[in-house]
Amino acid sequence: MKRSFDFVVKFANVNGSGSASANLLFAKSLFRMGLGVVPKNIFPSNIQGLPTWYEVRVTQTERMARRDGVDIMVAMNAQTYSQDVAEISPGGFLIYDSSLPRPFSRQDIIILGIPIARMCAEVFESPRERQLFKNVVYVGALTVLLDMDFDVVKKVVRDRFKGKDHLIKRNIEALKMGRTYAQKHFDCPLPIRVKHGRADKERIMITGNEAAAIGCVYAGATVAAWYPITPSTSLAEAFDKYAKSLRLDKDGKRQVAVVQAEDELAAIGIVIGAGWNGARAFTSTSGPGISLMAEFIGLAYFAEVPLVLFDVQRGGPSTGMPTRTQQSDITACAYASHGDTKQVLLLPSDPKECFDLSVEAFDLAERLQTPVIVMSDLDIGMNEWVTKPLEWNDAHAHDRGKVMTAEMLDKAKQFGRYWDVDGDGIPYRTLPGTHPTKGAFFTRGSSHDAFATYTEDGGINAENLDRLTRKFATAAQIVPKPVIRKSGRTSKLGIINFGSTEPAVREAVELLAREGYKLNTMRLRAFPFGKQVKRFAEQHERIFVIEQNRDAQMRSLLMTEAGIAGEKLIPVLNYDGMPLTAEWVRREIETVIEADKSVAGAMQLSMRAM
Repeated sequence: MKRSFDFVVKFANVNGSGSASANLLFAKSLFRMGLGVVPKNIFPSNIQGLPTWYEVRVTQTERMARRDGVDIMVAMNAQTYSQDVAEISPGGFLIYDSSLPRPFSRQDIIILGIPIARMCAEVFESPRERQLFKNVVYVGALTVLLDMDFDVVKKVVRDRFKGKDHLIKRNIEALKMGRTYAQKHFDCPLPIRVKHGRADKERIMITGNEAAAIGCVYAGATVAAWYPITPSTSLAEAFDKYAKSLRLDKDGKRQVAVVQAEDELAAIGIVIGAGWNGARAFTSTSGPGISLMAEFIGLAYFAEVPLVLFDVQRGGPSTGMPTRTQQSDITACAYASHGDTKQVLLLPSDPKECFDLSVEAFDLAERLQTPVIVMSDLDIGMNEWVTKPLEWNDAHAHDRGKVMTAEMLDKAKQFGRYWDVDGDGIPYRTLPGTHPTKGAFFTRGSSHDAFATYTEDGGINAENLDRLTRKFATAAQIVPKPVIRKSGRTSKLGIINFGSTEPAVREAVELLAREGYKLNTMRLRAFPFGKQVKRFAEQHERIFVIEQNRDAQMRSLLMTEAGIAGEKLIPVLNYDGMPLTAEWVRREIETVIEADKSVAGAMQLSMRAM
């Protein structure tokens, strides 16, 4: 195999064996060496015993997409051994535990056996230590095989176990065991190896759930209510952790309430109550939780109570694939609840945007007096991403929207909780306790007039629904705008994508450009759609809509809400639960271009315009 600086290392382990910590040690060490790393944890939905995999793409710093193929397989699971060996690219490397014999069915790979279990049995006394440090031993071997900076690896260990000198010593000892064996028995380093860089202080490594939780802290959230569900649990847990240190008063008392509710209905009910009372409140869940919360979401929409909801999407339908990623809650969230409802959606593409859009979500929720749903997914939420640092502007002032003070109420001749005084569809609200006699102290989920008085007058109810439509049109003007990237030349072909598909799409566009195909891209960041979305559609003859669900949900939304003709929108769909690769995107688009005469015609127009 030729020397490569873009390769994939895949670890095949057993869930619950402690491998995740060692595999993350490997990825973080490469990151601190200044390399581009793309880690993906592929884990089962049970606690322990089933197969688990962990991929790390080592590449250029600007690459963030998963890549096809496996160049080095560390096969530690006998149950999946044959499957894992079959995945290795020709000329690749197999690292396995040679303490027990293993069959070898391939002649086109290089086999590196290390008696890991036997080595650990000779050094570590307890069965648990032997199990845990087996993973650290193979990481140690990789540090030599790939010519990694061992000082950096040791520093990562010391940081991970700071204050636990015994664990630091034992982990470094296990690393050295692997290094010594590899140096003695193999030709090191391998032709496949890392290209040493310089640590980039302009990048961090963080999960989307952690970033979103920090965003909630900085956004001023004071109430979080949640019920555990993969893959959103770590978001609520991270908020609780960061609030313990970042949200304390001068006496050291916490300024937040974090409630693990008895179910999803109770969780969102708590959030609605807190939002009506003037708190910035949120909940986090996934697809099944959205289904259960739907009626309460409708209440918040119609009663116009601000709240933020994080939907960390996973495979569905029903229980589906709890530990796989998808973008299959789009229509469920856009029209969450019964009756005529439309919800505001924000679409982050990486942890940095999870932070930024978390803050924006609270501002929008209060400005619009409505639920705002942040549409993350398992890939963004639970995987480590290399991204730009999270930035906060101390000059930022939280937008509380149209809230009347006691002084404003004194001066007002009358107050109507649902009275649209300026035509944007957004009424004024009051917070409980603002004024002893004036203001709205009750809210209604049933039909009501401008003064929150119950009514069954169909005409008045229709006027109220029309006002909510005007408010949604106002939302389209203020939600985050899409990101449009031109190919540099006039092109009649475009791509629309959103969320975690962005890294694969950006890299795929580069691959397509090398083959002469120039495509412009638009990454959606919010729903409702602004004017830029329709304008982009008007400028292109055919548009590939890339999304991770079976039913082309975003394409349907573009047709219904943006009025884009269906024949112009070509669905490119992936729903196997795995993060996209650039090669898959390139292949799907190129196949359509070559097969579809109408697309080919648009391509010819693009080529003539170059």
